[in-house]
Amino acid sequence: MARDRNTQVDYARPVRHILIGVMVVLMLGTFLLWRIDSPRVERFRATLVDRVVPSFDWALLPVTRLVGLVEGFQSYARLSEQNQELRRELRQMKAWKEAALQLEQENAKLLDLNKVRLDPKLTYVTGVVLADSGSPFRQSVLLNVGARDGIIDGWATTDGLGLAGRISGVGKNTSRVILLTDSNSRIPVTIQPSGQQAMLAGDNTAAPLIEFLENPDQVRPGDRVVSSGDGGLFPAGLLVGQVALDPERRLRVRLAADYERLEFLRVLRSHAHEVIRDAGGLIAPPPPPPAPVAEAAEPAASEGGADG
Repeated sequence: MARDRNTQVDYARPVRHILIGVMVVLMLGTFLLWRIDSPRVERFRATLVDRVVPSFDWALLPVTRLVGLVEGFQSYARLSEQNQELRRELRQMKAWKEAALQLEQENAKLLDLNKVRLDPKLTYVTGVVLADSGSPFRQSVLLNVGARDGIIDGWATTDGLGLAGRISGVGKNTSRVILLTDSNSRIPVTIQPSGQQAMLAGDNTAAPLIEFLENPDQVRPGDRVVSSGDGGLFPAGLLVGQVALDPERRLRVRLAADYERLEFLRVLRSHAHEVIRDAGGLIAPPPPPPAPVAEAAEPAASEGGADG
């Protein structure tokens, strides 16, 4: 039977089989080459890698560019999310600013209506933080203001945001400030809005403990903590921080003062209150002096003698 010359012979299948066989042989050879433990083979492998791998830089370049492009898109997505978060915070800050301005205007009006007299002596002296104690068992800093500036032991210090500590040790040109985080620090505080009285006790951590709380059930994380002014140690109403809950379910205070950037501290001049010792004047006004009876009777007697 004659073969039809117009019929095309299919060479693709045999060629495919041959290529697959060659690839399998090469892969097996490469596997065996990498498995042989011999110094000569090791030198051959090193020479082969040195000659072949650098020539594949052109092939790895698109992969490197693609990886950089993917990382750029991921960074752009993160920047977009951060931008949206910053916009939300900015809108919230604008709302808080409007509320603060309204409260400030309302407070000024109420003070004017009530004729409130503010204490002009409650001023402050700003000092530069020279150094800290550098001890894990004591949290304190040094200021470049001292007795020559009128600094007195016990005065409160703030960083402009919140209460930072109190003066403990005054020299001629410098003074030492014990921070609220120090283990020797104990200050009375008020938790708002519940009005609970408590004691803020430092324990050498960034968030001091709240102790001697009257009713812990009325305190929630995020409540505002201010100085109570009890004992005359600090002026009342100084911002301390916010209530936080630690993993052990203990109440702590997240301080408003930025302890990581203590560059300047304000020392508040707080003067002692005047002591009133005469309690009688507070109960009732003094009685009026009695009327002079003798002087009124003399003219009457003289008139009777003249008629006689």
